[in-house]
Amino acid sequence: MISTEYVVNDAPFVIRRRVKWGDCDPAGVVYTVTFSEYVISAAELFYGKLLGGTPQRVKDEHGFGTPTRALIFDFRTSLWPDEEFDMAVYVEHIRQRTYTLHIAGSVRGQAAFDARLTPICVARGERRAIVLPEILRDALVGYQRDCEQQAPYGSTNQ
Repeated sequence: MISTEYVVNDAPFVIRRRVKWGDCDPAGVVYTVTFSEYVISAAELFYGKLLGGTPQRVKDEHGFGTPTRALIFDFRTSLWPDEEFDMAVYVEHIRQRTYTLHIAGSVRGQAAFDARLTPICVARGERRAIVLPEILRDALVGYQRDCEQQAPYGSTNQ
C-alpha cells in the first residue's frame, strides 16, 4: 500500500509524511496553511494512539472535544513535493482545561518547523470549557513521562 502518512515511532510518537504536489504553490513550496493540516493530522493520529481507538469516537464516548485554542508556528526550512519529513509529538504543558502539544518537524536531518498546538477541552455538544477528563489527563501525563528524557526526534541542535 502506498501512503502519504504513517507512524514510524511510538515514544516519541513520530509520523512520517510525504509532501503531495497539491500541498504546494506553483513554485513547488508547501502552502503555509497546509502546515496547519499537517499538525492537526499528526495530533489526531497521536490521540488515536494515546486513547486507544479512533480519536473522535473515543472523545465522543467520554463526552469531550478538543478544538484548537491556539496554533503557533516557527518555520525553519521549505518542504518540497515528494519530500518525506517527520513530525514528532511531545506534550509540553498540561493545564486545567488546556494542554500544549509541541510538534517538531524535521527533514533531511534538520529542523523544518516547530508548532505549538493548544487545544481546549470542551463538553461535547455544548462548546463549554471543562476540566480535562481523567482519561485524557492520565494519558497525557503518562506519555509526557515516557518522553521526558528524550531530545526532539530527528533534530539537530535547535
